[in-house]
Amino acid sequence: MNLQNLTAFSLLLLVGLFGCTSTNAQPAAAPTDRDQAQPTPARPNIVWIFVEDMNGWYGCYGDDTVPTPNIDALAARGVRFDRAYMPAGVCSATRSAIALGAMQTSLGVHNHRSSRRRVPGEVIHLPDGVKTIYELMRDAGYYVTSQGMNKNDFNFIFDSKDLYDQQSGQTLPGLWKDRAAGQPFFAQVQLRGGKHVFRMRGPLKTDPDKIEVAPYYPDHPVIREHYAKHYDTIRITDDEVGKIIAALKEDNLLDNTVVFFWTDHGMMLHRHKQWLYEGGIRVPLIVAGILGEKPGSANGNLVSGIDISATTLRVAGVNTADHAWIEGQDLFAPIGSERQFVISARDRCDYTIDRVRAVTTKKYKYLRNFLTDRSFMQPQYRDGRDFIEICRQMHKDGKLNEAQAFMWGPRVPEELYDLENDPHEINNLADDPKYAEVLAEHRAILEEWIKETDDQGQHPESVESLRGVLKRWNKQAVNPEYDKARQ
Repeated sequence: MNLQNLTAFSLLLLVGLFGCTSTNAQPAAAPTDRDQAQPTPARPNIVWIFVEDMNGWYGCYGDDTVPTPNIDALAARGVRFDRAYMPAGVCSATRSAIALGAMQTSLGVHNHRSSRRRVPGEVIHLPDGVKTIYELMRDAGYYVTSQGMNKNDFNFIFDSKDLYDQQSGQTLPGLWKDRAAGQPFFAQVQLRGGKHVFRMRGPLKTDPDKIEVAPYYPDHPVIREHYAKHYDTIRITDDEVGKIIAALKEDNLLDNTVVFFWTDHGMMLHRHKQWLYEGGIRVPLIVAGILGEKPGSANGNLVSGIDISATTLRVAGVNTADHAWIEGQDLFAPIGSERQFVISARDRCDYTIDRVRAVTTKKYKYLRNFLTDRSFMQPQYRDGRDFIEICRQMHKDGKLNEAQAFMWGPRVPEELYDLENDPHEINNLADDPKYAEVLAEHRAILEEWIKETDDQGQHPESVESLRGVLKRWNKQAVNPEYDKARQ
């Protein structure tokens, strides 16, 4: 492997805006003691549209199951990224990474819903000098606002007054009107995305019988229903995107505004949300309004969620080299400096303690399952949901084929998939002698990355942090790591 690319990656690696825990922070007053740079009217405004729990099943990505005219129109006037991967498959870890422009594993903010102060000592402070992108944008003279789900799902201690000039729990296009005359704004708009499923009532708009079910799921009516519901949330999200763009047009701002659109991870079904398979971490990413980029073009380079942060800073005129912790790189990197691989990580999710790392290269996906003493489908927050229990029962009854039963069997230490010929990641090549060299190459990439970045997932979570998990989940937390926390 190319060590230069590895080191660059460890200085790099989308999004965090919409996580998974709401806060009740009130709108913050504009700072009075901040040494802000003088705003330059020529600098573009920047809007992040950060969507929760959603796969990129849109027309612009080749899926015409439901109409997505507004998202498609955004892609038509911007650049569509076809190989965008999140640093994690769960919201708080992804949000923390995007907020910092660095892998969550590099700064110890990788465990989902940590630093919640549920018990004394359950806190994570960022290293001295490390700032969020929101703070850096305010330092650069931008008016920073967050609106929508009002989610600051970060795995570190922060004060929202340091992050935002204005904050609202509702999607109210136009908060940028409160900024000073001529001041550029950075607006984070957080949409519910796939979480709209919990609010939907009435009959489905999407016909479950016209849906193509992935081969790793049984073709069961309940699975089809969940697919259809997800498509219905896409319809809602597309309408919301249209309203945001319309608001920018109405205020004559669209021509001088760069819009980023992406999702934090895939839908709620297993193998998607919280997992590192394609359905979990490969996401839609559209950027419109970047000067010099051809409208309606597609970018096939490997990019990471944390590259969104680095690109935003670059567009705002902030030199990321001045901030040593930033590991993201420009999404529009010149030819020859593209990523050769992207790393994604799964650590504790809710009360389920795990450690998985994924290396995605242009052709292959390599996964290392570190905790082989526990099954793939160990106790987790989805237990009891119909789509889980139906699959569980079908596996007990021997009604799942090999691909569908894989997640219900014993955990394997390594997985290797040929993404070009096996996009659903069904045929594990890790034990195939013909791929021994490929396996060794990807294993080496991961091992070097762990060393280079000092992957904090190598170290056990603190007892104080685990006690905080027990405070929330109690008897559902059954992993042996909790034994000390219960003493």
